[in-house]
Amino acid sequence: MQRAVVAVALIILTLASLWFGLAVGSVKLSQVEVWQALIGQGSDVQRQIVMELRAPRVFAAFACGGLLALAGTLLQVLLRNPLADPYILGISGGAAVGALSALTLGMAALSVNIGALLGAVAAIALVFALGWRGRGIGPERMLLAGVVLSAGFAAIISLFLVLAPAAQLHGMLFWLMGDLSRVVSADIALTTLLILAVFCVMLGHALDILALGETKAMTLGLSAKPLQILIFFLAALATTVVVVSAGPIGFVGLLVPHAIRLLGITRHRALILLSIFAGGAFLVCADLLARSLAAPLQLPVGAVTALLGVPMLLLLLIRR
Repeated sequence: MQRAVVAVALIILTLASLWFGLAVGSVKLSQVEVWQALIGQGSDVQRQIVMELRAPRVFAAFACGGLLALAGTLLQVLLRNPLADPYILGISGGAAVGALSALTLGMAALSVNIGALLGAVAAIALVFALGWRGRGIGPERMLLAGVVLSAGFAAIISLFLVLAPAAQLHGMLFWLMGDLSRVVSADIALTTLLILAVFCVMLGHALDILALGETKAMTLGLSAKPLQILIFFLAALATTVVVVSAGPIGFVGLLVPHAIRLLGITRHRALILLSIFAGGAFLVCADLLARSLAAPLQLPVGAVTALLGVPMLLLLLIRR
């Protein structure tokens, strides 16, 4: 009963956040005008604002928030660490080095995304190689490898920022703080979210067993090694898609799974689905604030998620 109530509440919250994301912006549109644009009626200007400007950004925000929450849930199981989040393994640092390299060379937006993708893949390969042990993934080794690589990438990023020309510095800072304004299409992020959500829900029972610990999971007949490898690469894929699409956006993958668990949801099939809805709604609301608080100036959404996430996480810690 409790899960049903939480699910209904989160679905309503998600739909409301998507609607307000489409309706609110620098150009005021009534609820009727938004609906007309969605069904292909209304003026050309209204349809262009809703369908070409706001809809890709809103749905990309939902997909990225859902992917971050999913990755955080998976990594907290894999590493058995409540502080695990999508960026703890250095993936965002590797992507940032790749993206800033492309920006420094003055490359186009597509080349920046390719650079971020290559950097993220390189970081994933390094962390996996360093975290692997003879009989599976060592959580402590992987955490240490991620922390060390993150520190190294942070040093390289600092050098890029110090040496970058003034004309490129603003774009670099926006990318590093997370920015959805450059999103053109949400298709890749939404497709990835749908596929990973279905796949991870199917793994829900196995995740419940793995959360008990590697030794106990093997006692119960679960082959832990292949599952650990699969979880790592699923979480890495989700994180990479987000970083390439919108840059590093913090706190979503750390905060949302904990918040859902505190509502009494612990089985991973329900936890994964509800975390996706909550993470998507959270990032849509954060992006709405990012483009509305100082309009027409747009704030980086990563800064807004941090400003919202810090007090919310502290509140959760105080309550439980």
